[in-house]
Amino acid sequence: MAKIMIGKYEGSIYEEGDGWTGAISLGFASNGKRKRLKRKGRTKTEVRDKLIRAAKELEAGVKTPANYTVADAVEDWLAKGLKGRDAGTVTTNRILADKHVIPLIGKVKLKELRADDVDEWLDGLKDRLSTRTLQGVHAILKRSIRQAQARDRVTRNVAELVTTPKGKAGRPSKALTLPQAMAVLEAAKSSRLHAYVVLSLMAGIRTEEARALQWDHVVAWDEEQEAWRPINEAGFDHERFALYVWRSVRKHGDTKTKKSRRTLELPAQAAEALRKHHTRQAVRRLSAELWEDNNLVFCTGIGTALDAANVRRSFRLITSKAGIGEDWTPRELRHSFVSIMSDNGVPLETIADLVGHAGTAVTEKVYRHQLRPVITQGAEAMNTVFGRSQSA
Repeated sequence: MAKIMIGKYEGSIYEEGDGWTGAISLGFASNGKRKRLKRKGRTKTEVRDKLIRAAKELEAGVKTPANYTVADAVEDWLAKGLKGRDAGTVTTNRILADKHVIPLIGKVKLKELRADDVDEWLDGLKDRLSTRTLQGVHAILKRSIRQAQARDRVTRNVAELVTTPKGKAGRPSKALTLPQAMAVLEAAKSSRLHAYVVLSLMAGIRTEEARALQWDHVVAWDEEQEAWRPINEAGFDHERFALYVWRSVRKHGDTKTKKSRRTLELPAQAAEALRKHHTRQAVRRLSAELWEDNNLVFCTGIGTALDAANVRRSFRLITSKAGIGEDWTPRELRHSFVSIMSDNGVPLETIADLVGHAGTAVTEKVYRHQLRPVITQGAEAMNTVFGRSQSA
């Protein structure tokens, strides 16, 4: 059994059973026993490569147990890497990890994970998941290995060497036509989501903004005081009402961007829907055995925040009752707002301000299917000129 040098370590490779075993000497323990690191493989070359990698890890200070797997790294990241994140983010990452990461690539030992393994894993998911979801599961793996790197459990992050492939095309967002919107408003009258639907459709606020809206941010114009006052103080006996869109259900309660913080005057129908909703909520609050006072405009029967999934289910019941099917989501009320505004000649710049975009580029990109062509003057002029010319 010939001695070989693996880096700065003395080692040996020898046949054992049906394969080969390699070992490098790490000196002696405090009890006088020799310390050796062993690796096994089917061929001598495979064992030598494993010993070289092990030696490099030792020199880099990596102390990962040989049986430490990708699943172990992901579980460690879920336990330690999401501290301070909101509950929804933690839940989403846990679901994605349990469904698409741990069962499919989790058994691979972290030290032995290769970029090809990550490529094959992602390629196997691209026909099942959307591009956004693929980016999410890839990010879980990258962040898990990054945390393992910080704890000296692996030398490099092979997941960061791989490009996320494009996933399957998602269902494109759509917008209600004006007749459909009228049908939805009518169908929503019997629902506890009525004011939610009216406000989302007529003010264009995001679902995350609606669920975080507080009564302090619904204000009325007090003509006597010449000031906007919260309706909890001013009441609804006024002509003008507005909404301070300053919060969302995102972490720390911030809106999506700084530009998203905006003040919107309310259409009369939206103000009336909120007035009725305020009255009904007051009755529920008085009759409820338990009530958690969060000052939320839209809440459960005990005052707690609405769950997004429950809102989606309730909205599907409304659209079904309206006769337009169940393939609709609450966020498409915002798309419908943009479409109706555009249909009625509202300038793109104004629409961008109303929906809280920093500029028209985002509005055009996100809502391109809802916007009507606004640069029509050239075509109209040519039609007029050549139409007149042909008539002459």
